Amino acid sequence: METHAFHIVLVEPVIPQNTGSIARLCACTGAVLHLIHPLGFQVDEASVRRAGLDYWPHVQVRNHDSWDAFLEAEKPKRLFFFSKFGDRSFWNESFKQKPTYFVFGSETKGLPEHLWKRYPELFLKVPMRTEIVRSLNLAQCASVVLYEALRQDGFSAGIGSDELS
Repeated sequence: METHAFHIVLVEPVIPQNTGSIARLCACTGAVLHLIHPLGFQVDEASVRRAGLDYWPHVQVRNHDSWDAFLEAEKPKRLFFFSKFGDRSFWNESFKQKPTYFVFGSETKGLPEHLWKRYPELFLKVPMRTEIVRSLNLAQCASVVLYEALRQDGFSAGIGSDELS
């Protein structure tokens, strides 16, 4: 199996536009997109075509029936979970060890309680002014995190900093 540096994992996403934006992010950066079911929308060929996601064939999407199925298939050694309730900022983490999996929860429910109980020390947050807004959009958060990881990696994961426009 080909090894990719960075993986975006969406646990039970419900808003198709966010998943579409994150799929575009993965197409732009070479990251792998993992979808943990159940999803709040369809990802069949007709739905993707109807949504105009012409970049979808360029995204490596891996579907998993559950969190346990994801663990069995991927055997990830380096996981980070993102929530506005995380104990520490992601700015202070090093993402140089690869492969790295960035895990995000549902837009409406966040990450399931069983993940908080199993991985409490791996929860991070993207700093923001919570007195102004309640949270960042899921796709925005994934973008911020992934591009910070790419920056730390010297953009060696498939795109070069000189190629960014």
